[in-house]
Amino acid sequence: MTVLLASIAVPVPLYLSFDYRVTAELAAKLRRGCRVRVPFGRRERVGVVVAPPRETGADAADFRPIGALLDDAPLLPPDLLAVCEWAADYYLHPLGEVCATALPGRLRRGAPAQLERPRIYALTAAGRAALETLPARHRAQRALLETLQSGPRARDALACGADVLRRARDAGWIEHAATLPGSAIHAPAPPPTPEQAAALAQLQQAADGFGVHLIEGVTGSGKTELYLRRIETALASGAQALVLAPEIGLTPQLVARFRERLGPGVDSYHSALGEHEREQVWLRARAGDARVVIGTRSAVWLPFARLGVIVVDEEHDTSYKQQDGLRYSARDVAILRAQKCGVPVLLGSATPSLESLHNARSGRYRHIVLSQRVRATPPPRVRILDVRGLPLDHGLSPPLIQAIERHLGDGGQVLLFLNRRGYAPVLLCHACGWSAPCTHCDAHMTLHRGRGLLICHHCAAQQPAPRSCPSCGASALLAIGAGTERIEQALANRFPQYRVARFDSDRITSGAALERQLADIREGRVQILVGTQILAKGHDFPGLSLVGIVSADQALYGSDFRAVERMGQLVTQVAGRAGRAGQPGEVWLQTHEPDHPQLRTLAEKGYGALCAQLLLEREQAELPPYSHLALLRVESRDAGLPLRFLEAAQRLFAGHRGVRVADPMPSGMERRAGFTRAQLLLQSARRAPLHKALAAAVPRLDQLPGARQVRWSVDVDPYDLM
Repeated sequence: MTVLLASIAVPVPLYLSFDYRVTAELAAKLRRGCRVRVPFGRRERVGVVVAPPRETGADAADFRPIGALLDDAPLLPPDLLAVCEWAADYYLHPLGEVCATALPGRLRRGAPAQLERPRIYALTAAGRAALETLPARHRAQRALLETLQSGPRARDALACGADVLRRARDAGWIEHAATLPGSAIHAPAPPPTPEQAAALAQLQQAADGFGVHLIEGVTGSGKTELYLRRIETALASGAQALVLAPEIGLTPQLVARFRERLGPGVDSYHSALGEHEREQVWLRARAGDARVVIGTRSAVWLPFARLGVIVVDEEHDTSYKQQDGLRYSARDVAILRAQKCGVPVLLGSATPSLESLHNARSGRYRHIVLSQRVRATPPPRVRILDVRGLPLDHGLSPPLIQAIERHLGDGGQVLLFLNRRGYAPVLLCHACGWSAPCTHCDAHMTLHRGRGLLICHHCAAQQPAPRSCPSCGASALLAIGAGTERIEQALANRFPQYRVARFDSDRITSGAALERQLADIREGRVQILVGTQILAKGHDFPGLSLVGIVSADQALYGSDFRAVERMGQLVTQVAGRAGRAGQPGEVWLQTHEPDHPQLRTLAEKGYGALCAQLLLEREQAELPPYSHLALLRVESRDAGLPLRFLEAAQRLFAGHRGVRVADPMPSGMERRAGFTRAQLLLQSARRAPLHKALAAAVPRLDQLPGARQVRWSVDVDPYDLM
């Protein structure tokens, strides 16, 4: 007797799918991508069908039956399910957990996939005729009909009560419409600059089919206009667009600009939305109702009915890399997704990653360069400020303070950048040398003076800031170093006539708070900005004329091989905020290393020259993009276990040709959040041998001694080696 079995990807940390028994009646309805409820162990799970029913000669008693089919049609469309399977294979992650990542929370738990379409009303011919004769005293009815004269409107856009709507429907003046009009352009497109016109011509030549286009444009060069023009082409053909942004804080301004230009049907998707709202955007994309979705990295898993183009803005940004669970790169998944769908993908940045630049220069990507700002102003002048021997007022040197005074006096705005929040990174006892260590991490706790707390920025542990030394009892406690809170206070004291606004994750706790701060800056109510990398990403500050980088030294000697690349990106991005509205811009870099060769190259010749140097160094050192890496990370509360586990894992990887396996070593921060951490680095000149070694060894890691006492994860293409 034959038995029908279907393969189900169940969200559990196991590297296989599971076969379940299927009745003939259910087999006729089961499709790849449908959700099913299945028994697993002592509980039920919601899984995804990855292989349709097949006949076998197995014993039916050996297989458990599927509990219920949850979808009439596949919830995960074929192209998205194929991307999930690729990601599971490439990132060495269980397929069931990858499929769960692609689903919103409620759908992951088995809730019905119900799209709630808004009620849309349109004016009928009878309604147009009624407008001619309706007495003026019927103000509410007239207002409703006049509103609908210009086109259908959703219910929440109609400022009238339910009784007014009911009477208009009963009279036959209005009717339900299927959809809102989506083709109207609300704001006219500005005329392109010569460089933009040439770039658009290049995009038009390769408009059909898959292709990766790296748009390298200086800040203010109009990359977003290229995105809009290419998306307009896709929308005109009835397709949809996906736009990825690195930070939640950037999505509101992008959504507002895209809606102004493209009209309705532009949605946002990110973790700050409520669960129900995220689910509805997911379903609108799947149904084709969402014409454009702008979101953070999780939006790369959205289903689309007719995907026509993908845009990855600020493609270099490390926020696109998921750092736990499924450690995927949203940029790389977007490229694979575009390839599966046969659509173009646009990667935009003023500071492209070395990997993308290498791909462009080797011909894998089409390289489009915008070297001039839309407003014909020169780039801001960059000055290296040697602070050795200078008195520092809370981290600020006299020349920088004088520059601040000059620009404020000329009516400009000033931005001070320091990628370190809090008041001071170290609280030190002047008497005995005690320095507020974190008891859970190999790190000092940061003083947050305004809140009266010591906080660890690695594990979030906190405690009240002491008034005397816990070690010797002395009261001479010194705040060493500067963070954004200290710079803000120093500037407020120095320039009391000007308003200072601080941008960091302590002050900006919601999208609404960020929008209020940005509005105050754009309208000139804030003259001095102090912040971390939140300020470096995509914001347009028309009145900003001076950028001061409080410490350019922080990243020069980082232990990760990408430290200088990231320093160059951050400095260039922050510097690009100045002088965007036509006024002359200045950038001052405070440093104790004024002769550092790479800092000099960046300041004098720009980011492109720095990248040329770094690519040469990477090639000589056989580092990415000239090789491929994977990192096996392990942590445990037992301090000795991680290295012992990795020594056993090292033997699993040994013997694979073309793969170098380093010796196990402690992580850059060995102890974090109470766990001892270690790592094993694998390197190969080609992807294929590396993935062959990973595919052979990773499923066997759980069988190693001590596997149940450690937490391990595989990071393919790691963004950092800490």
